Amino acid sequence: MAGSREFIDRLTDGRMTRRELNRWLATAGLGLAVMPVLPRAARADDLIYYTWSGYDVKEFMPGFVEKHGSTPQTPLFGDEQEALTKIQSGFQVDLAHPCNNRVSIWRDAGVIEPVDTSRLEHWGELFDSLKTLKGTVTEDGQHWFLPVDWGMTALIYRSDLITDPVDSWELLWDPKYKGKLSIGDGMADTGLIVATLLKIKDPNNMTADDLARIKKKLLEQKPLLRFYWNDETTLEQALTSGEVVASSSWNGAAATLIDQGVPVKFVSPKEGALTYCCGLVRVKGGGHDDAAYDLMNAMSSPDAGKWLIETYGYGHSNSKAFGMVAPEMLAKRSLPKDPTEMLGQGVYSTVSRHLAELSQILEEVKASQ
Repeated sequence: MAGSREFIDRLTDGRMTRRELNRWLATAGLGLAVMPVLPRAARADDLIYYTWSGYDVKEFMPGFVEKHGSTPQTPLFGDEQEALTKIQSGFQVDLAHPCNNRVSIWRDAGVIEPVDTSRLEHWGELFDSLKTLKGTVTEDGQHWFLPVDWGMTALIYRSDLITDPVDSWELLWDPKYKGKLSIGDGMADTGLIVATLLKIKDPNNMTADDLARIKKKLLEQKPLLRFYWNDETTLEQALTSGEVVASSSWNGAAATLIDQGVPVKFVSPKEGALTYCCGLVRVKGGGHDDAAYDLMNAMSSPDAGKWLIETYGYGHSNSKAFGMVAPEMLAKRSLPKDPTEMLGQGVYSTVSRHLAELSQILEEVKASQ
């Protein structure tokens, strides 16, 4: 884990991703409520955009500052449940930035409004599969979510130290690399990886036998692991030194290591990479509709997508953005010029009703001898 000085530096200059911030806070036993916040002076007509750390910068909203004279107010949350709880308690915002698997929860909680797609300048440019993600469109045809950024949990490995073809999550169970493997210390991802590998039909509705199979698979893996990673910095350092040669990973870690010249590859396994998409929802009672749609249009623009791909290594919902990024940069980011097939093959993350059981399984596996 990065030291406190590095943490502050990475946070203030925008190099810390939202997930890394979450992991750091959780490990430190802190929440965003105790983090110092130094916002600019608020104005009565300011739009309030509730988001993750790193997605509150002007480069991600091209044209908005020029039109409105400033960026919106951008309070930050650590995770979507925290954000929902605060909104339910009366915290007023105009737009928020949850991921697709939370949209139905927020809608059922009564805190968001449908999106008027006729006011979205770039709606026709967005990947169709992202516009119709499960839980974001209701039977009456209303859209409740503007997809913006997407990413994957996939395999990362040292391409100079592993020369065999890599095409399966089974790499993380290969005894050939005993003591040099890793996997995430969180069952929202790891549980779904194992369920996907075991071809469990519906990871959100598992039987006792399914859960037992997952535990058995994790017990098989444990002696092979160097550690369970819980922040990207630790994983990046271990891959750089060769302490770890293969792991599950997010796009951000892969982008960082490739930019640093570390010989790694980030690949989608044949069983399917885990995919998520985050975006914007309209919070009830915001009162700044025109400015809200201006921000939605800015963040879903090709220019915003180009910046996101090049800077953070994550995918963007606007198909035109990929044509604006140089082929060599797309290759560095392990992204194709047309990710339509990649998005179609993704295993989309869900809020599993088994998460508590899966987390208990992982703790039991970690405690086993």
